[in-house]
Amino acid sequence: MPSQLEAPASGLGALNLSHRAKIEILLAIMLGLFLGALDQTIVSVALPTIVTQLGGQTLLTWTITIYLLASTITVPFYGKLSDLYGRKPLLMLGIGLFLVGSALSGLSQDMTQLIIFRGIQALGAGALFPISLAVIGDLFTPAERGKYQGLFGAVFGLSSVIGPLLGGFLTEHASWHWIFFVNLPIGVVALAVIWRLLPNVRRQGASHNLDFLGAGIFTVGVGSLLVGLTNKQSADWGTFGVGGLILIGLALGALFVFVESRAKEPIIPLGLWRDRTYATSIVATFLISFGFFGAAVFLPQWFQFVQGATPTNSGLYTLALLAGLIISSVVSGILVSKTGRYKVVIMTGLGLMAIGLFLMSNIRADTQLPILWVWMFITGLGIGPTLSVFTIVVQNAVPVRSLGVATSNLTFFRQIGGSVGLALLGTIFGNRLAAEISPQLIAAGVPSPMVTQFAAQNAGTSANNFIKVGVDLGTTILNATPVALQPIVKPLIPNIVFGIHQSFSIAIAEVFLIGVGTTIVALVVSVFMREIPLRSTMSPRQPGVAGAEAAVSADFLEEGIVEADPSID
Repeated sequence: MPSQLEAPASGLGALNLSHRAKIEILLAIMLGLFLGALDQTIVSVALPTIVTQLGGQTLLTWTITIYLLASTITVPFYGKLSDLYGRKPLLMLGIGLFLVGSALSGLSQDMTQLIIFRGIQALGAGALFPISLAVIGDLFTPAERGKYQGLFGAVFGLSSVIGPLLGGFLTEHASWHWIFFVNLPIGVVALAVIWRLLPNVRRQGASHNLDFLGAGIFTVGVGSLLVGLTNKQSADWGTFGVGGLILIGLALGALFVFVESRAKEPIIPLGLWRDRTYATSIVATFLISFGFFGAAVFLPQWFQFVQGATPTNSGLYTLALLAGLIISSVVSGILVSKTGRYKVVIMTGLGLMAIGLFLMSNIRADTQLPILWVWMFITGLGIGPTLSVFTIVVQNAVPVRSLGVATSNLTFFRQIGGSVGLALLGTIFGNRLAAEISPQLIAAGVPSPMVTQFAAQNAGTSANNFIKVGVDLGTTILNATPVALQPIVKPLIPNIVFGIHQSFSIAIAEVFLIGVGTTIVALVVSVFMREIPLRSTMSPRQPGVAGAEAAVSADFLEEGIVEADPSID
C-alpha cells in the first residue's frame, strides 16, 4: 500500500497526508464524536425501563451524574496529555475505554454495576470531544478548518435527534441493553481507521513532569461543584449537598489556580488567558451555554407536558432548532474558511441567538407550533456558529504546542457553563412555576376557593412531577378530588389544565429570557475579541520543506513538535 504521506506544499497543514487519508481520518473521528454525543441522549429514554428491570430507584440519578462527572473532569487531562504524548494514543485510549464501558454497561445485572460501567464509559467519552477537535487542528491549517469544523456542529445536532429516537426504538423492539451495544460496531470502525491512518504528533523535548497536585485538586474541586449543581434538582441551595459542595468546589478552584501558576507543566496553562482572543472566546462560550442548554432541555419538557408528546417524539418536535443549528454551523464554517473573517460571523450568530430566544420567551400554552418552529429555527441559526467557529478562533490564537489543551479548555467551559446554567435556570423555572399557578388558574376561570385548595395540595409538587403526569393531568386531578366534589370539579378540569399549562409555559419563557441576557453579555464580550488573521500554515512563517520523504512540515518543527511514527502503510 503506498504511503499516505506526501511532500508538503504551501498552505498544507501540519500532517502531510494525502487528501484521501485526511478525509478518512475526519470521518473516523466524526464517528467517535457521534458516539459521545449520542450517548448523552440515547440513555435517558431507556432509564424507566432499566430501573424496572434492574431495580435501584434511589440510584437512578447516579447513572447520569457519574457520566457527567467523569466525562467533564477528564476533558482537560486528555487535552494536556495529547499535547505531550500525541493525539493518536489518547484518542484510541478514549475510544477503547468508551467501548469497554459500553459493552459492560449492556451486560449490567444491577444498578450498581451499571453506574460503575457508565463511569468507565465516561472516562473514555472525555477524550472524544476535545481530542477529535484537536485532530482537526493537526490535519488542517486554521484557514482550512472552517469547512470541516462546521461538520462537528452538524454531528452534534443530528445525535440530539437520533439519540432519543434510537433509544426509544431499541428499548421497545429489542432491549435496553442494545442502547449500549449499538456503540460497539461504530466504535470499532473508528478505532481501526484511526489506528491505521492517523500519525502520532507530539511535542519534542517537553517536560513530562505532570502536575499531580494540580490534577488532584482539580478533580476534587470540579467533582464537588458538579455534584452540588446536580443535587440542586432535589435540594435547596442552603443545604450542604448543594451550597456546601459548590463552595468547596469554588475554594478548591481558587487553590488550583494558585498551584497551576507555579507548576512546571500545568494542566491548564494560565498564560493562555493573557491572549484576549482566547480569553473572550472561553468566557463567551461559557455564557452561551446558558441559552443553548436551556433551550435543549426545557423545549422537550414543554412538548411533553403541554403538547403531550412522548419523550421519544419530543426530539422530533425540536427538529426546527436543530435544522437551523446544522445549517448555520456548516455555512458559518465555510464562510470563515473562505473569507478568513470570524468576528462578524460570531457576532451575527449571537445576535440571531438573542433574537430567537427573545421570541421564544413569548411561548404560551396556546402558542401555535408553526410559529414556535420559526422561533426555534432562528435560535438554531444563532447557536450553530458558536459550536464551530469558536474552536477555529481558539486554535488559531494559541501556539501549536498548546492546541490540545486550548481545545479541551473550550470544551470544558462549555460543559461547565451548561451545568451551572441548568442549575440556575432550574431554580428560576421552579420558582416562577410555583408563583404562576394560582393567578393563572384564576385567569382560567377556576373559583378562588378551589385555587387556594389546589395550591395548598400541590405546594410541594415539583415541575418534574407535573411533567410525569403529562396529558393525564386532568384525570390525575379528578382522581385526587373527593367523590362528593367530583361533579363540581369535572366541568372545571379543562380550565385547570390550561391554567397549569400556562403557568408551565410562562416559567419556561422566564428561562429563555435569562438566556437572552447571557447571550447579550456574550455578544458584548465578543466585541473585545481581537481578530487574528487565519494562518495558512501552522506557524507564522510559511514552511520551507521539500522532498517526499518529509513526514512533518517545517511549521511543526518550529513549534518543537515531531512525528512519532512517520511511516504509515
